[in-house]
Order: sequence, then C-alpha cells, then structure tokens
Amino acid sequence: MSQLTALISVSDKTGILEFAKALHALNVRLLSTGGTAKLLADAGLPVTEVADHTGFPEMLDGRVKTLHPKVHGGLLARRDFPEHMAAAAQHGITMIDILAVNLYPFEATVAKPGCTLEDAIENIDIGGPAMVRSAAKNWKDVTVLTDASQYAAVLEELKSAGKTSDKTRFACSVAAFNRIAQYDAAISNYLSARTEDGALSEYPGQMNSSFIKVQDLRYGENSHQTAALYRDLHPAPGSLVTAKQVQGKELSYNNIADSDAAWECVKSFDAPACVIVKHANPCGVAVAATPAEAYAKALKTDPTSAFGGIIAFNREVDGAAAAHVAKQFVEVLMAPSFSAEALEIFKAKVNVRLLQIDLPPGGATPWQQGRNLTDSKRIGSGILLQSADNHFLKKEDLKIVTTLQPSAQQLDDLMFAWTVAQYVKSNAIVFCGGGMTLGVGAGQMSRVDSTKIAAIKAANAGLELKGSVVASDAFFPFRDGLDVLADAGATCVIQPGGSMRDEEVIAAANERGVAMVFTGVRHFRH
Repeated sequence: MSQLTALISVSDKTGILEFAKALHALNVRLLSTGGTAKLLADAGLPVTEVADHTGFPEMLDGRVKTLHPKVHGGLLARRDFPEHMAAAAQHGITMIDILAVNLYPFEATVAKPGCTLEDAIENIDIGGPAMVRSAAKNWKDVTVLTDASQYAAVLEELKSAGKTSDKTRFACSVAAFNRIAQYDAAISNYLSARTEDGALSEYPGQMNSSFIKVQDLRYGENSHQTAALYRDLHPAPGSLVTAKQVQGKELSYNNIADSDAAWECVKSFDAPACVIVKHANPCGVAVAATPAEAYAKALKTDPTSAFGGIIAFNREVDGAAAAHVAKQFVEVLMAPSFSAEALEIFKAKVNVRLLQIDLPPGGATPWQQGRNLTDSKRIGSGILLQSADNHFLKKEDLKIVTTLQPSAQQLDDLMFAWTVAQYVKSNAIVFCGGGMTLGVGAGQMSRVDSTKIAAIKAANAGLELKGSVVASDAFFPFRDGLDVLADAGATCVIQPGGSMRDEEVIAAANERGVAMVFTGVRHFRH
C-alpha cells in the first residue's frame, strides 16, 4: 500500500499535535499550513508546507493558500477513475487521503461584545470550507475530520487496518457537510441582520437554524404521526434536552412536550417546588420547605388531572418525596437529582421515566440562565419568531390600583400566582393561597369561562377559595370576570391592566372589597 498523505490545517489546535504524532508513527506524510505547520515543526515532526507542496506562495495575508489544483485535485480525484489518476499524474498532483480542518472561529468572534463588521468578515473562512467540501464529496477515498472528537476513532482504524472503513468515512463526510451548513448558517444569520455600515436589525433577513437529532420517537402527538426529537446546536444549560434518563420507558412526543412545560415552570422558583403538568398545563404547583411537602400541596389542587401526569421538582427527590409520588400513576418524574433511596423505591415501577436535569448555573432563577432567547411557532409555509417571554416581575414593579392594599402574605401569593400563570395556556386564571395553586382555568376562549372553570376545579378538589388570590395572564376586558372571582371568594388579584375599561374593573374591585395590582405586562401563552 502506498504511503498515505494527510493535510492538517486547524484553527482550534486541541489534540492536533498528538494526532499528527500518531499519524507520523503510522508513516503518514504530513502537509500543513501557517500556524499549524509551525506547531508540528516545532515539535520535531517532518511537515511539508502547503506552499512548498503547490509551488505557489501564500498570499493576500493568507487569504489564498490552499485554493490550488494540487490541493483540490488531491482531494477530489477518484482513485477508481483511471482518467482522474492519469490527469493527476500528468500534472504532478499527489493524492491527499486524510484532511483535518476546523474553521476560523466565526461564531465565537461574533459572540464577543463589541465585535465589528470588519472583525466578523475577517473571520469568515474560505479555504477551509472549500477543502472540507472537496474531501467530503470524495468520501469513498478521503477521510475528512472537522472536530477533535473524531481523531481517536480514525487513528484506531488506521492502526488496526491501515485505512479507515467506508462507514467511518461516510459518517465523517456527513459530519463535515453538517459543520459547513452550520457555519454558513451562522454567517448568513449575522450578515442578514446587518447593513454595510454595521447597523443591526433584531431579526435577520434570512433565518437559518441548526438542530441535532437526539432520537427518533415511536410516533408523534397521535399514533398516525411520525416524530423525532432535535436539540439546539448549543443547548442552554438547564434545558430539557440536556436531561439524562436514568430509568423507564422511551419518552414519547407528548411526554417530552409536557415535560418541557413542567421543567420550565419548576425552575422558575427559588424555594423547593413541585409542578404537576397534564396536557401542557400546570394542574398543580406548590412551594414548601421540602419536596415531599411541595408535592403533597401540588397534588391537592387537582388530583384527578394529576393521574398519569408529569411531575417536576427543583430539588433532589429524596426517599420521602419518592414514597409519596410512587403512590400515584406518573408518566415522567424529573429533578436535578435522585437520592439512592428514591431510586430504590422506583425500581419497582420500571415504566416510570426518571429524568435527571441540572438546574441552570447561578441558581433556579430562569431570567438569568437556561432560557431560550427566542420562541418560534410553525404556521402554514412559514414561521413566527419572537423574543422569548423572559420578563421577570419584581414586587417593586407592581402598581396597586385599588383602595384596599394587599397584605405582605398576599403579595407573596400574588407573585407566586403570577409565575404559575405564565405557564398556563391562555386565557389563564390561577387561584392561589399559601404557596400553592387552588384552582387553574386554562385555554378557554372567554376569560370568564376560565375563571369559572378554575373555581369549579377548586370546589371539586375540596379547596376553599375564600381569601385566595388570583392571577390573570391578561387584562379583564369587562368587570364580569372580576365579579366571578370575587363570588368565588378571592380577595386579591394580579393582572396586567391596560384595558379601555380598567376604571370600570377597578371600581368593581373596590365595590367587592378586592385588592388589585397591575403588572404592566401580560403573559399570553397560546
């Protein structure tokens, strides 16, 4: 077998020296460029500069160095095409069998505060992607490496077989084209959001997204639909897609959607909290001194709906919490961790899916870490894109608009209710008291109906609404909604305000002895 040739040209030099040394030990000839060539030469490795290989010097500040027929011919020539090999021999083109390239750090550059358009442009790689595409296209003959994580497996095959397998070369080719697609998407997104003078638009003229498949799913929302789960290229710490499944059946499409709703809600609380979700809506939420107490309170809100639900904790599930949860039918249970005693308890329930998810760094407050920056919704032949609803309400933001003032305890309950309401489908009405939900009305076309449903659910659960507080995700357009919640026993309400009939609703609250505060923001969740 003829001697193999590897061309190495990397911006990120992680592991490259060790890789090159291993190639040299396998009698692979080394070609390289610029800083990479110097690194290898300084380590005592015999390396040929690409400029010497092509007979053409690097020029234009390094912009032109690998864009040459002796490089691309060596990558693109089909070894099984006699005419290709004859043309290569005629022009003195040596075959290149291995290409190790990673690209100028465009994404990292534009992520830096103060990055200028000129800085961004200078970090757009030209020669690298061109070589990667050439090598990836000719995958049957060339192994293309675009990430340091690939080095070890390729070296193992070279050591054992003297060449890489078709399976490995094809997988590397796919990974290479994926990397080029991600790179080009980042450039397009950045440039599409800017003008030639560097002015920035919030949304680019073309939106390109990159997602990595995590797994195929058994079916979609319904059994006749197919489905798969994808994650962001760089998922946020503390997001559902970073979860580790430690027990249970394979997650379904609906399991994942509901689990995301539960996890996003539970990590909004600083105190030990439990959230129970059914059909994408919280049906019970509570905070308490321990996870077990939080679960017991959350379950009281709507034990009927909690059957077969999704349960999330923002603290470790210990033996006490596990013993309580294990008494009911639960589809998914998630938490930052599970104690050994809790895992032992759930061994008897092999189908229960246990997900371990780290909370975002810096604590559970979602407005700081672990949140999507944008939300999207698919529509017919299009997509709606918006900044995510990451507004963080503080007590000092509240505007008390009624004669009656909320007490300190009511203010705490109002803040709790407002947090829960953000995760309830519109129109959302949430009755709360004592750090727990008492009744939840969700997804109705009329806010009055949501209020009535929340009161009915509280009554069905045997919960008293007298003295409760209520959160409404949007303003009351008429006083009728206020009257319904007052009739149910609520004495304090938090709502955005902003209706043309605000004065009418405020007057009704004063008339009914209900304290009311305005937030100035709403939380529609369709």
